[in-house]
Parts: sequence; C-alpha cells; structure tokens
Amino acid sequence: MKIKEIHVWKINLELTRPYTIAFKTVSAVENVVVEIVTESGLSGLGAGNPSSEVVGEKLAETMAALQPENLEWLIGQDTRSFQAICAELPLRLPGNPAARAALDIALHDVFCKYLEVPLVTFLGQRLEALPTSITIGIKSVEETLAEAEEYVGRGFTHLKVKVGETVERDLERLVKLRETYGNKINLRIDANQGWTSYDLATFCTQAQPLDIELIEQPLPAPMIDDLRELPDAVKDLVAADESLLSPLDAFHLAQSPRACGIYNIKLMKSGGVFAARQIATIAQQAGINLMWGCNDESIISISAALHAAFSCANTRYIDLDGSLDLARDVVSGGFVLENGVMRPNGKPGLGVDRI
Repeated sequence: MKIKEIHVWKINLELTRPYTIAFKTVSAVENVVVEIVTESGLSGLGAGNPSSEVVGEKLAETMAALQPENLEWLIGQDTRSFQAICAELPLRLPGNPAARAALDIALHDVFCKYLEVPLVTFLGQRLEALPTSITIGIKSVEETLAEAEEYVGRGFTHLKVKVGETVERDLERLVKLRETYGNKINLRIDANQGWTSYDLATFCTQAQPLDIELIEQPLPAPMIDDLRELPDAVKDLVAADESLLSPLDAFHLAQSPRACGIYNIKLMKSGGVFAARQIATIAQQAGINLMWGCNDESIISISAALHAAFSCANTRYIDLDGSLDLARDVVSGGFVLENGVMRPNGKPGLGVDRI
C-alpha cells in the first residue's frame, strides 16, 4: 500500500447559476484535483478549492504547494499510516489548507478503498441522513421567490439565504419567503461578515416572528469578542464560519463566555477530514453543535465532508450544496440526494466514480 505516484491537475468548473454574496459575485470556480496511486494499483481522489477571502490561499499558491518537489516525501509512504501522514501535512504545508485538504481527502479515499468500506464506516457512522440547505444569493425579492419556488419544487425544505445588503432589504426578502411558504421551509441566513453589531441586533429584534434556524457569520471574522457579548439566545443561533479555520480557532471560540452555538466546519478551511474531526471533538466537549459547509466544490470534496459530518454525533446541520450548480464535474456518485435529504451512497471510500 505504498504510494507510487501523485497526480495533480486543476479544473475550471462553471456554475449553471452565478450568485452574489456580501463581497463578490461568483460565476465559475477553480478546483485542484489530486490522485494518489499506490504500488498495488489502488488510487484515491481528493480535491481542493482555495479561498483568498477566507483563508488567504489562491489557486496559484495551491498549485505551487502541490508541485512534485513538495510531494517527494510522500512517495514510498505506506497509506495504512495515513493518519500520521495527515498529522504531518500542516507542518509541511502550513499556509495551504486547500492543498492539504486535497491530499488528506485522497489519502482517506484510498485507504478506505483498501478496506473496502465507505469512509463514514471507517470513521464510525453516527447519522444516516440529513436535509441539506440549498443557497439563494443576494437577489431582488422577485428573484429570491422565483429561485425558492424552483428549489421547493425539487423537494428542498431548507433554504439558506445570503444577506448583507441592508437589514431592511434582507428582512423584506425573508418576510416574503415566510409569507409564501409558512412552516413548509426552514430558513437559514448567511451574512458573510456583512453586518455590524448594530445590524445584527436590529435584525434579531425584528426577525423574531420569522423563526430563523441559524445565522451564519454575521460579523467580520476578528469580532469574536463582540459575539461573546451577545445574549445566549442569539449566540445559540450564530454559526462561526470565517472566524473558524482551525482547531486552535475552535478552542478560542469555545472559551467562556463562548462566542457562538454552532461551528461551521469546511474541509477547505481546516485542511481536510483529519483536522475537521479535531474541530468536531472540541465542539462536542464544549457543547457546541456542528454545521458542515462548503465552497463551490467538486463532488469529491463534498462527499468527503458528508462522510465526516455523519461520523459526528453533534452534527445538526449540513449545507453541502456546493456541487449541485456545477455545469460539469470530474466524478459522479458520492452521495444520494432525495427531496433535499443527503446520505452517503454506501460504496467504498468516498463512493465517487471517475467520469
């Protein structure tokens, strides 16, 4: 099970539906794909989607980190010791979480193929299925309602609405959604750091009748102390995203008084499954719930996140819609999606098939 070859390439994946968030408009995404091939012929796939806004890593930096000279130390390593390898990745590639994630995911995939079990089985499955939210970007009221109608028609029951223009406009869209669908849908919102403390307080006061399920990253990432000062009822709804990049961040957020009630774990921030599960363990000890999110990513890394999520007893929410609007991908499979509910497909490793 020694590593014989590592192949790296990049892919540009266009979106079928461009969207706007608080700080940018997205119409296509670039991912890096890694394939680890063992001497026995088994191979595992991983993928990385860097984010300069969140973790300060650009695609060019991811590709540079994954050049052959930086991966020589992996050649000849036994993939049966993959957890030790994953623990070494932050030392080798400290500033490249997307590169680490791609390698980490590929290592998990090939090892579980060797065992002939799904990754979630190896990790210890705690959940069978959960509804994923699907995201509506910052749009007009009319566009928001039209997109919601499509998603609800496809069976989705959890909508995540991007906010961050003005509180008044944000509330208008959410009120219309609640008026249209009543309790048939769950509403989550994501401000992508776009609010001030005053905006958050105003929103929470006026949005009480809307039954918002969670509020993702309402304030800029450094404003953790401002979150600590919020009433517990508000903090319970807050999901830390850009403020939570690493296990060290998880410790910091959990310190009393805690800054939030939910951790949004993304493999592209943490650097893969290994570190993501460290964050999850910290959260469990601190009584913090988990949300598993994503960027616009290949089915490869979305599937890895789903397997990791379902191995954690404190997972309450998933937001793993990142591959659903891709015009094309390099793999198929990975998970089953029925009426908005996701579950692993039961195949070995990540359960993905090359196209």
